[in-house]
Amino acid sequence: MNTNIHDYIVKTEQKEWQPLIEKGIHYEGIFVKSLKFDPEKNRSTTILLKFEPGAGYPYHNHPAGEELFIMEGEAIIAGAHLEQGDYLYTPPNFKHSVQSEKGCMILFIVPEEVEIL
Repeated sequence: MNTNIHDYIVKTEQKEWQPLIEKGIHYEGIFVKSLKFDPEKNRSTTILLKFEPGAGYPYHNHPAGEELFIMEGEAIIAGAHLEQGDYLYTPPNFKHSVQSEKGCMILFIVPEEVEIL
């Protein structure tokens, strides 16, 4: 195991926001920064997502659940209004969409790939 702490730090301000594109689909108004990449799964498991005002992510399933924390702004998830400082854990196979009328930034921990429904 590598014990150099500096190899595990992500300076998020030094990373550029990237458009969210999954399986060739560009989700307009949503941008991503990868914080933790799992080479075995070949995907990011911890990410920052930024939603511009009016942006939304479609109805989807979380096979392994998820955790999220609203860092800025507000979002509507499964009909619940979440705002800065709110935390949400969804259990495995929880289905919902995400909408942000005013914009937001969310920290996501997503152990498995989501399934768009």
